[in-house]
Amino acid sequence: MDKTAIITDSIACLPPELAEEYHIHIVPGGAIVFEDKAYRDGLDISHNEAYHMLESSPEHFSTSATSPAEFLKAYKEASCHADAIIYIALSSKLSALYSMARAARESAIEELPETRIEVFDSQTATAAQGFIALAAARAAKEGKNLAEVIAAAERVRDKVDLFYIFETIRYAYRTGRLPKSVANLGSKLNVKPMMTLRSGSAFVCGIVRNRERGIDHLLDLARQKVGKQPVHMAVLHTDALNIAEGLKQRISAEFNYVELWLSQFSPIMAYATGSGVIGIAFYPDD
Repeated sequence: MDKTAIITDSIACLPPELAEEYHIHIVPGGAIVFEDKAYRDGLDISHNEAYHMLESSPEHFSTSATSPAEFLKAYKEASCHADAIIYIALSSKLSALYSMARAARESAIEELPETRIEVFDSQTATAAQGFIALAAARAAKEGKNLAEVIAAAERVRDKVDLFYIFETIRYAYRTGRLPKSVANLGSKLNVKPMMTLRSGSAFVCGIVRNRERGIDHLLDLARQKVGKQPVHMAVLHTDALNIAEGLKQRISAEFNYVELWLSQFSPIMAYATGSGVIGIAFYPDD
């Protein structure tokens, strides 16, 4: 029996092969609601289909959080092969997922009395959250106990960074960081905001005139953070595969990477970003 099972959500952007290799259970990060029909993220609809819906009719596109019942189901499944469970959650400041998972944990106290369950706030999102889940899963795979798995997750949470560039600013007001009037003006000027996450919240950290300069700036930020240290890196995109693959090739040539993978933003995140987003998540290796 495994000592600790790792659960995260689809917002973490983990490639399926990594989730499978490290036995990470992925719960839907929520549902995509389009024209009154709900689709579970990562299960009922492909990313590209959801992106097309968003672009074709954004006023009819919305999202909802995963229910406590879905988390309780995941806890029960994990308890069949583990005596402890940790869920690596999307930042509690960005979504209701954290509170839903904690509500399910309270229900599990009676139904799974012998299973310890921890809900861990990643304080971040997308591949940065994914790296935290991977750190926890790698510790669990080494046979570490729950306390040691949590410590591994905390170490990566303390040093992982996430930066991304919007292709258009017109969706940015949905994050609550820009008034709609400013977003509309920025869209007319054709500038592209650069975003980051700090202490669980999203912030605008710069404005670039075009995506090429924005990508250069992303890489400069990574160099400033990690220097020549070995680094874990991931490239993220929203319906911009060719650009993302080019960025991955640059990273491969310019950085001393320990691991490097490419993934797509969840359509649930795309609701607040639009298509064409390019981003990186990274942290220095110990």
